[in-house]
Amino acid sequence: MTATDSITELRGAVEGAARALRDGERTEPAPSLDRPPKPDLGDYSSNAAMLLAGPLGDDPRAVAERLRTELEASLGDTGDVDRIEIAGPGFVNLFLSDAWYRRALASLVAAGDGLGPPPTATPERILVEGPSANPTGPLHVGGGRLAAYGDAVARLLEAVGHEIEREFYVNDAGAQVGRFADSIAARMAGEEPPEEGYGGEYVTELAERVAAEGIDPGDREALGLRGIELMLEEVRATLDRFGVSIDTFASERAIYGRGEVESALAKLEEGGHTYRSDDALWLRTTTFGDDKDRVLIRSNGEPTYLTADVAYHWAKLQRGFDRLIDMLGADHHGYVARIRAAIAALGGDPDAFEAQIMSLVHVVEGGERVQMSKRSGEFVSLDDLLDDIGVDATRWFMLWRSHETTLDLDLELARSQSSDNPVYYVQYAHARIASILRKAGAAAEQAGAELDADSRVAVLEPSEKALIKRLLEFPEEVRMSAARRAPHRICAYSTAVAADFHAFYRDCQVIDAEGEGVQRSRLALCLATKRTIASALGLLGISAPERM
Repeated sequence: MTATDSITELRGAVEGAARALRDGERTEPAPSLDRPPKPDLGDYSSNAAMLLAGPLGDDPRAVAERLRTELEASLGDTGDVDRIEIAGPGFVNLFLSDAWYRRALASLVAAGDGLGPPPTATPERILVEGPSANPTGPLHVGGGRLAAYGDAVARLLEAVGHEIEREFYVNDAGAQVGRFADSIAARMAGEEPPEEGYGGEYVTELAERVAAEGIDPGDREALGLRGIELMLEEVRATLDRFGVSIDTFASERAIYGRGEVESALAKLEEGGHTYRSDDALWLRTTTFGDDKDRVLIRSNGEPTYLTADVAYHWAKLQRGFDRLIDMLGADHHGYVARIRAAIAALGGDPDAFEAQIMSLVHVVEGGERVQMSKRSGEFVSLDDLLDDIGVDATRWFMLWRSHETTLDLDLELARSQSSDNPVYYVQYAHARIASILRKAGAAAEQAGAELDADSRVAVLEPSEKALIKRLLEFPEEVRMSAARRAPHRICAYSTAVAADFHAFYRDCQVIDAEGEGVQRSRLALCLATKRTIASALGLLGISAPERM
């Protein structure tokens, strides 16, 4: 038995009853099985009668009565339901027995750490690319949000059975590298960087390092490439510190060196998708839905940023990935259509490309945005933030709101060790359960044994049932969060689990509870809750402490 069996079987009973009324024909969409808004409306509710009313040509409440008869016949022998009621326009409300809850709890405990959903029936090989921040400066908080989000999405996709690789695209070619080299050279000479160059103390630090290595400031190519190498070392160290692993760092310079740009341009030309105008080479992206055609090679012979990106994404598909997911900054909305158009022009499937656009993040303290980092010169660096509030708080606050929403990261809230701080609140629930299980000693090791057959267990309290139902939602939450690329749902779910646990612990004595069976059942519930919180936090890349 897996953790999903209890809900799956219940949903199967509802769908089976619906099919019975239609002589075996399935209902599309499938009937829902949801928790109603109020406990007095039952444990679970289904809209099956409203879906069937049209095909059966009958009143929804009359259909609901027929469904109730079918469900009582199928579930009555198992002892899973106490009663079934009809409410409103025809909702079928199920009131489940304590025996059902005990079996559900036993399935949760028996699942061990395998509390997530079963693997998808259609696994994909997916390349998640990001944060791909410019290698001309330290990773800033905006890049940190991209990194946290991309890593969490990758973890969620892995959790539902996809094969994931993580890649960081390094823009180490083009005009920005020249400006970066000029900035380092200026600092080596004790001068200010050029107007469009890079400021901040980190450039001075780089100048000192490359000078010590004996690099000639006049050799701009060597200066720029070495500067990028040193910045990438810092970026890698920051990502490692942040718990974000990258499988491959892909170099734009290498894409040109391997001839991939020339190959992509030749293929586009062969397909009739490029043309010349005003001495520039254009890609006819309007053929594939873009709002205007795009320049690939400027009139001066210099490629645009798009040129290497087209070759890069085509190369990624040629490497055998079924799906490409890019994590992009807030200023990249126009980027999506042109890349999809380029993939289509090259003969690929544009639907294989997916872009997640990240909204801005602002660091706030005392109601005011935090001043720029002195070292970075233009932004708050991710390292500065990690120094201040730590990895766990940073990841949580980067993830707890939809990536499409502008985020104000409140430093005072993130630092606080109170229930007002959501990550502290969730981690504290895990640590509290760990403390309970330590105190229980040997009794905790037997938690979950024979729960479904233990007649000595008293009637379950409402808060026990509420917590069990919440834990049973975890597989579906993971599945939905992965499908929607929405790790903020896991944050919300984790907070709800913690709240339900605190309510249970308030209402129910665990250690030395009256009756051996009651203590065993409640310890089992603690164990299942602890595992669920740890699994949820793990999907976010956040630790689950045993002590706080």
